[in-house]
Amino acid sequence: MIIAVTYKDGEVFQHFGHSEQFKIYETEGSEIVSGKVVDTNGSGHGALAGFLKEHHVEALICGGIGGGARNALADAGISLYPGASGNADEQVKALLSDTLNYNPDTVCSHHHGHGEGHDCGSHGHGEGHSCGSHDHGEGHSCGGH
Repeated sequence: MIIAVTYKDGEVFQHFGHSEQFKIYETEGSEIVSGKVVDTNGSGHGALAGFLKEHHVEALICGGIGGGARNALADAGISLYPGASGNADEQVKALLSDTLNYNPDTVCSHHHGHGEGHDCGSHGHGEGHSCGSHDHGEGHSCGGH
């Protein structure tokens, strides 16, 4: 199984959407076969699920995570283990031995005031567009008004 951990200085990084690095582990059974630190190259929130999928990640261990990112990971078929903290290597070993201390209800929402749980920047408002000009409500797409 391929397991990723939000990573900073050897620890589980606590803000999924702000992760600059993941440590990606290849495992077999209950053993870690290899681990490598991978830079996200500035990919934020919505792009991180795709980044993990490109690396064939099957499970993610992280700290806080927003609702939109949870949905993106679910859509990508990646199992989520949020609310973890501490040494990244130890957390992976704990997951493999079924002793990981995590909280499935952990939601990171402090950096968005919307209260909607999304964090990708596209707000369609039911009109089929997301261009930032919402004055007509006519189902239009981006362009001059």
